[in-house]
Amino acid sequence: MSDYISVANAPKSATFQMRINPEIKERVENIYARCGMTLTDAINVFIQQSLNVEGLPLIVTQNSKQAMKEQATAILMRELKKGEDSTADGWLDEAEILAEFGLSE
Repeated sequence: MSDYISVANAPKSATFQMRINPEIKERVENIYARCGMTLTDAINVFIQQSLNVEGLPLIVTQNSKQAMKEQATAILMRELKKGEDSTADGWLDEAEILAEFGLSE
């Protein structure tokens, strides 16, 4: 992205308002408080990530939990496949690791 902007450091002169159910607001504020953030902080993080990726910074599906699991599994499988070839991207096999630490026979 060529025009990087930091939400944290940008001057703030516009306002944003939204209506939310009070019980939902309290629950989400408690979630973010456990992370050391306010609801405003969390919204700013969402906005910053939206700017960073130039889109929604999350997967939106009917079953996001399943979609995230499938995405993580696909990434893991790609990494494991790379590891099958000891020369791929600097991966080492067991014998090479043992030799590197002087533990080979």
